[in-house]
Amino acid sequence: MKNLKKIPQFDNEDKEREFWSNNDATEYINFAKSKKMYLPNIKPTTRSISIRLPESLIYKLKNIANKKDIPYQSLIKLFLAEKVNEEMKKQ
Repeated sequence: MKNLKKIPQFDNEDKEREFWSNNDATEYINFAKSKKMYLPNIKPTTRSISIRLPESLIYKLKNIANKKDIPYQSLIKLFLAEKVNEEMKKQ
């Protein structure tokens, strides 16, 4: 195994970003010994999409969302996530 270089201390994120964009991480980190991490506060990247829904469905969604005191778009995301997770468990 080759000797790893010491990762320098950075004054700010810009300097760190610059460093990693110009250096090979494998010279500083042994990825064979890496472990999975749980980072609960990182928000997933989102993308806007456009879908056409019947007005009656939108009305029902807004009604349910109002009763739950959440925005109807958030309710749609919750419903979609639940259904996708259900389907993924079936596979």
